Amino acid sequence: MTPTELAPRFFIAVAVILIVCRLVTWLLGKTGQPPVVSEMLAGVLLGPSLLGLLFPQVQAALFPAPLLPVLYVVGQVGLVLFMFQAGYAFAAHRVPRMAGTAGVISLAGVLAPLLLGVLLVLLTAGAVPMRPDGVSLGVSAAFVGVALAITAFPMLARIITERGHAGTRHGSLALASGAVDDMIAWIMLAVVLAFASGEAGPAFVTAGGAILFGLALWFGGRRVTGLLIGSDRLDDRTRMLGVVGLLFLVAFYTDEIGLYAVFGAFALGVVMPRHERTDHVIAVTNPVASAVFLPLFFTFSGLRTEFALLGDPRVLLFAAACVTVAIAGKFGACWAAARWRGEPNGVALKVGALMNARGLMQLIALNVGLEAGIVNSSLFTVLVLVALVTTIMTTPLLTLLERREQRVLIAS
Repeated sequence: MTPTELAPRFFIAVAVILIVCRLVTWLLGKTGQPPVVSEMLAGVLLGPSLLGLLFPQVQAALFPAPLLPVLYVVGQVGLVLFMFQAGYAFAAHRVPRMAGTAGVISLAGVLAPLLLGVLLVLLTAGAVPMRPDGVSLGVSAAFVGVALAITAFPMLARIITERGHAGTRHGSLALASGAVDDMIAWIMLAVVLAFASGEAGPAFVTAGGAILFGLALWFGGRRVTGLLIGSDRLDDRTRMLGVVGLLFLVAFYTDEIGLYAVFGAFALGVVMPRHERTDHVIAVTNPVASAVFLPLFFTFSGLRTEFALLGDPRVLLFAAACVTVAIAGKFGACWAAARWRGEPNGVALKVGALMNARGLMQLIALNVGLEAGIVNSSLFTVLVLVALVTTIMTTPLLTLLERREQRVLIAS
């Protein structure tokens, strides 16, 4: 297919994606679900799990094979902009007075699902087709554990803000714990990807490149970004182009060393100076990234998700076990840690519910794993299901907990 032939296919595919995402967002919005849940589900519906199952010719016409790399690249643009904003938001949420409790909760929220995920894979090794050829059992187990340990920090922050929980004890604890949780999980994912190559050369390139990148950010990151944001010689348009250009350079570098663009984008967001000019850049770029580019990433993920694979009893049982382990390891461990630190049961339950959501962040990790060749289609589908279930249950669970508190107050 030539570029001239591909262009109209791209435009009609994007139009369909945006319309379906908006429709599902409108429908699920009535139940209180955040847009990210609707867009995740819309991406799955446009894939082989529904559209490809009912109307395979329509799906093949809408999303021909040559179009998929284009959707991937354009979706990556939205993903990089989103992760940049997530890193910027991460740096804003620091709650020193809760550092001890937040640290314990985040540690529990990482270790419990990590260990349970690794144990699940080791126990089912050979019985469930979850590993691509050539991938060691250790790498596969570690990847599943890390994927289950991830918390959707940006979505968590959005839910807390939209529901008016900002400044509450559980909201502040969840924000602080989720930020630390995500940082640890992304570092662990980078380590797993480095070891997954199975060769010393690529691992050394990734490790050495990551160290250089970290040193550059530590010693020069804030200085460079501060000059870019603080310069009065630049107008808003030039400043925005400078930030986006720097962001794409960082994304290029981290991709080239095998650390992947999302890590670089997140890290650059963390070191950006807190300034109204940075807020302006975020305000200009984020709506386009969220409304146009990110749905393409969801659809690209949906095109790789085949729920028909759950027809295999072994895969279905593994999926059920994975969902159970994910909820017990994240919700249960965070609740227990909060209670151990002396938090009231209501606060601990809400913190557990918020920390349990995986959302977009797990989808990003899954796509990174698929691109690295350490995830097969069955495991990808299972973990997409985990992301959907744990994300969809967050809002109803919070509503249930709030109503229970209201009933207790009325009764007392």
